[in-house]
Amino acid sequence: MSRLYAKPMPKGSWLLWLLWIAILASAIWVSQNAYHTRLLLNELYGEYKVRDNAQAEWGRLMLEQSTWTAHNRIEKLAVQHLGMHMPEAKEVRMVKP
Repeated sequence: MSRLYAKPMPKGSWLLWLLWIAILASAIWVSQNAYHTRLLLNELYGEYKVRDNAQAEWGRLMLEQSTWTAHNRIEKLAVQHLGMHMPEAKEVRMVKP
């Protein structure tokens, strides 16, 4: 009957195991960081989209504001709805303080 004996590990093999574990841990760390980076990049692009939409809306609002506050529009509304008119020179009176 033959006995099976475990061969003793050669010197320095614990160092190889340690390096193998370090490489495996490094590979896992790199893949997790790559995944996390992709998530953050997708979030960044989403925020860029929100920013671009807000800028477009702001531009539309500024255009609308300039339309609503145009001098000729205000004068037209004053004449049509309020019956106002530019006074004649004889209707103008100067008031001294």
